[in-house]
Amino acid sequence: MAKVSIVENFNRVSDRLEAAAISVGRTGEQVRLVVVTKGQPIEIVQRAIEAGAKYLGENYLEESLPKIAILEKAKGVEWHMIGHVQSRKARKVCEHFDWVQSVDSIKLATRLDRFASEMGKNLPILLECNVSGEETKYGWTAWNELEWSDLADEISPILEMSNLTPRGLMTMPPFFSNPEQARPYFVRLRNLRDYLSAKFPDNDWYELSMGMSADYEVAIQEGATIVRIGTAILGKRN
Repeated sequence: MAKVSIVENFNRVSDRLEAAAISVGRTGEQVRLVVVTKGQPIEIVQRAIEAGAKYLGENYLEESLPKIAILEKAKGVEWHMIGHVQSRKARKVCEHFDWVQSVDSIKLATRLDRFASEMGKNLPILLECNVSGEETKYGWTAWNELEWSDLADEISPILEMSNLTPRGLMTMPPFFSNPEQARPYFVRLRNLRDYLSAKFPDNDWYELSMGMSADYEVAIQEGATIVRIGTAILGKRN
């Protein structure tokens, strides 16, 4: 994709992000735009940074490491792991990423906490929640509100880990051609966040990472503080 197109796309998405926030009495500054660079070559990632991207999201460790190495001197850039993390890869994820948005098990959290301790760092994380019940989706079981008390019990040990900082929740709803159909899933994640906030009031549950290229405006209207946008800015992946 031409450099000018990425700039135009980034600005267009940023404008629509702000408009969606304003439509529900929020501001654009309350929503973080994570540009998803999965499947994109380094040249495209560099253009995204030049266009103004400050937060970059990757799904696969092996693909991301060369990009991070080349762009390590890019000022002010944060790398977010947004894909499923196998526990055996937790050390390198902890070493190279600033955030992990896809913590979906006690085993993974325990390993991240251990490695963060060894590295002398504190790692912000989000708990990935499956609010749709789709078998193809990772995440804590969260589609049945009657089972949220069990979920709270499951995740409570993570809140005690000294080198992880849980900041909120992340989800990926089913794909719909009509973004309005995704709205109930965003509402469910927000309601879960409110439930956990009441259950664990000493913890920070501010962040809601939800919404992608096809539905981010609806997600923002329902409280998203982080949206993950790839195709709408960078074009289709090779």
